[in-house]
Amino acid sequence: MPELPDITIYIEALQKRILNHKLKRVRVSSPFLLRTASPPVQAAEGQEVIALRRLGKRICIGVEGDLWLVLHLMIAGRLHWKEGPLKLSKLHLATFEFDNGSLALTEAGTQKRASLHVIQTEAGLNDLDPGGREVFDITLKEFTEIIQSENHTLKRALTDPRALSGIGNAYSDEILWRAQLSPIALTQKLTGEEVKRLFEATKNSLTDWVELLRAETGEKFPEKVTAFRKGMAVHGRYREPCPRCGSKVQRIRYATNETNYCPTCQTGGRLLADRALSRLLRENWPKTAEELG
Repeated sequence: MPELPDITIYIEALQKRILNHKLKRVRVSSPFLLRTASPPVQAAEGQEVIALRRLGKRICIGVEGDLWLVLHLMIAGRLHWKEGPLKLSKLHLATFEFDNGSLALTEAGTQKRASLHVIQTEAGLNDLDPGGREVFDITLKEFTEIIQSENHTLKRALTDPRALSGIGNAYSDEILWRAQLSPIALTQKLTGEEVKRLFEATKNSLTDWVELLRAETGEKFPEKVTAFRKGMAVHGRYREPCPRCGSKVQRIRYATNETNYCPTCQTGGRLLADRALSRLLRENWPKTAEELG
């Protein structure tokens, strides 16, 4: 799922292309995409784009008339830009034709989760906000209060959209690796020094990835948005060497997600039980990275 760094780069690319340009036509081909009935999506046609904004992991396109087109890409949704008009194909969930080019929304796989909301007024837009705070807008004290307001694992606390804005599965792994903290450590048991380390790791990881993706994209439109990027320390790198200590990166799998971590750097050498495998191995499940081999 595109997260804060990816959405930031998408918005910067869109600002260069569609800001102050007229939206001529919107075509929605997927019956699952549009989640609102009023106002109709055609109400945005003929209007000029006057604002672009990130709302958590959503991309918000504001047009004249206090109307907002809000895209949530979910796991597999992606945006593509083409100069000039674009022919609607079966790969497109929707296309947005502007006076200078076309934006297409696609989604890989069969589970269509991406969404488009058409929202009237900025107050209506705020109703979509789950309430998570922007980590760059808060102090260490505020960050501490947010993550320790309930006793959750660090992985859950970082990815809760009601707590912090724009952080998901991929970048939370990278943040926790940088902070050298276990993904299952409980928030209310962290020391003051650990909370400070987590706060700094969160800001620094997100900043570094925005800058890296910005440099990588340059003037092009970001076409290679993925949760598994070259240069990530642990996310998507199961059984590859940790770039800090060389230990094999491990994982916890649950549902369709997995958490990656370094047992040496983050859990004191202890392996966290992978639910899928530990149910099979039971008492034979290794307890340390050394036992795993």
